[in-house]
Amino acid sequence: MSSSIHGHAVMHFMLEHGGSFTKQSLCDAVEQHFGPDVRFHTCSAEGLTAAQLIDLLESKGKFVPAENGFNTEAAKICQH
Repeated sequence: MSSSIHGHAVMHFMLEHGGSFTKQSLCDAVEQHFGPDVRFHTCSAEGLTAAQLIDLLESKGKFVPAENGFNTEAAKICQH
């Protein structure tokens, strides 16, 4: 059985990593860090692949522009 990780963990990973990401580079980094078979969940969705999570986070305005891509901000991570 595969594990499920909250999207907040990915956002914290982005902050710790620093720099900027493209969708593909973030997907690659997430799969390398958390594993290719891990599924993700958020407050509103579950069973997401890394790519699906990234699309969801983008649609919810969780990313901020950065040089050559995007990152996130701590204020974008809900506190629950």
